[in-house]
Amino acid sequence: MDIQAIIEAMRAKVGSSGSLDATLLFDCGDEGAVFIDGRSQPHVISGERAQADCTVTIARADLVALMTGELDPVTGFMTGRLRVAGDMGVALKLQRIV
Repeated sequence: MDIQAIIEAMRAKVGSSGSLDATLLFDCGDEGAVFIDGRSQPHVISGERAQADCTVTIARADLVALMTGELDPVTGFMTGRLRVAGDMGVALKLQRIV
């Protein structure tokens, strides 16, 4: 799944409104990024790299695995497949999103 397909899938999962009330960046390095602005109504999900309340550094393949349920968020964090910087409370809300 390429980064644009991931963005579209995130739009479907996150929806246009919800309780995220924060900004979140999935940084996949050279493979792209997914930025979720959960403060705006409707939510904006794009491929830009912007300052976020929480940044999750993750390989694109691992992000796909996270979204499809093949990678548990806690397992991913504990095994180093994803790293979290910033507001850990936002990261904990990920379980409702992905």
